[in-house]
Amino acid sequence: MSAVRVGVLSLQGDVREHLRMLEESGATAITVRRVGELESVDALVVPGGESTTIDKLSRAFDLRDPIRQRITEGMPVLGTCAGMIMLADRIVGGIAGQQTFGGIDMTVRRNAFGRQIDSFETDLEVDGLDEPLHAVFIRGPWVESCGAGVEVLATVDRGEAGVHPVVVRHGPLLAASFHPELGTDHRLHQMFVDDVRARA
Repeated sequence: MSAVRVGVLSLQGDVREHLRMLEESGATAITVRRVGELESVDALVVPGGESTTIDKLSRAFDLRDPIRQRITEGMPVLGTCAGMIMLADRIVGGIAGQQTFGGIDMTVRRNAFGRQIDSFETDLEVDGLDEPLHAVFIRGPWVESCGAGVEVLATVDRGEAGVHPVVVRHGPLLAASFHPELGTDHRLHQMFVDDVRARA
C-alpha cells in the first residue's frame, strides 16, 4: 500500500494530534507553513482553532491564494471545526472582511453551538463508518445550507434549533464541525486518507 503525503496547516490548532491521526491512518504527515511545503503534499488538513486567525495568518504567510489554487485543482482537504469554516463558500456570523479558502458549496454558521461553556460530546452516526464516532464539539460551526453536490454524512439534532449537518463531503473535500483528532478513534482520518490514496 503506497503512502500518501498529507500536510497539516500549522498556523494554529491541534497540529500534533492531526499528525498522529494521519500517521496512524498510514499517511506520511508533515507540517505546512510555507508554499514549498504545500506544493509537496498530496492533500491537506485544516485543523480547528479560530477561523479569523487562520484567515489572517494564511494571508500573512502568503498561503491563502496557493491553497485556494490547489483546491481548485482538486487537492483533497479535510477541514475540522474552524477548518470546516475555512472550506465553506459562505459564512454566517463571521467578522467584517473574513475570508475563507472555499471549495464546498455550503453556508456555515460560525460558533453555532454556542460558547466554550456549551461544548459537548456525542456518539455520531457517520455514513461510511460501521460504528458511531465519538465527537467532541467545542465552539463548532454547523451547516446552515448546502448545494446539491454536497453529500451530508452526519447530522446533529439540537431540538428547537433544528437538525444540522456536521459532516459533509464535496468531491475531494471533507469537513467536520467537531474535533476528530481529540481521542483515539482515527476512523475519520482513515476515511480521508483512503480517499486521498484512491485519487492519487
